[in-house]
Amino acid sequence: MVRKAAECSPALVLDVATGTAGVALQLRSRTGARVVGLDLTEAMLREGQARIADAGEQGRVSLVLGNADDLPFEDSAFDALCFTYLLRYVPDPARTLGELARVVRPGGVIASLEFMRPPKPLWHGLWWLYTRALLPLGGLAGGGKAWFSVGRFLGPNISDHYERYPLERIVEIWEGAGVEHVEAMLMSLGGGLVMWGRRA
Repeated sequence: MVRKAAECSPALVLDVATGTAGVALQLRSRTGARVVGLDLTEAMLREGQARIADAGEQGRVSLVLGNADDLPFEDSAFDALCFTYLLRYVPDPARTLGELARVVRPGGVIASLEFMRPPKPLWHGLWWLYTRALLPLGGLAGGGKAWFSVGRFLGPNISDHYERYPLERIVEIWEGAGVEHVEAMLMSLGGGLVMWGRRA
C-alpha cells in the first residue's frame, strides 16, 4: 500500500484510520512527504504522538482527531491518501469512499490495506478455523477476556463484510467515488487485500 502511494511522488499524504501512526511513519520514511494521520480514537492518537516523537518526526508527521465520513480538509488538498482496516467499520462504504476521494487531487493515488476472506476453498477453510478458534484462544492466552472478545469478533466481521460487499462490488464503489484504474492484489494466501487507484 505504501509503495503504491509513493508512486505519485507525493508531497503531502493523508493516512486515514492512522491508529498509532505506524503507516503514517512508513509513508514519511518511504516518500519523504509531509504526512497527516487522522483517527477518531484519542487514545490511539496519543500513542501515535509518542511514536512520532520517538522517531524524531514531529513537524513532518502530524495527527488529527476526526471522522472519515466528514474530513476537516479542503477539496483536492492531498497528493495521496491511504487507509487501513476502515471500510468494515463504516455504515456506508460508498459515502466514505466519496469523502476520501474528495480530498485527493486529480491524478493522486488512493490506496488501502484490508483483511480479506481467502477465496480458494482450502485456504478459506484454514482461515475460518484460525479466525474462529485459534485467534480467540490466542487472544485469551495472551491478553485475557478482552482479547478473547476481539479474537471472536474479527473473523465473523470480515466474513459479514464480504457477504455484503464482495470484491467486485468494492471495486464498483471505488469507481463510483471517482477513482479510476482501480486494481486489487490479494496477499497472505488471500487473507489480505491491497487496493489502489488514481483520483479521476
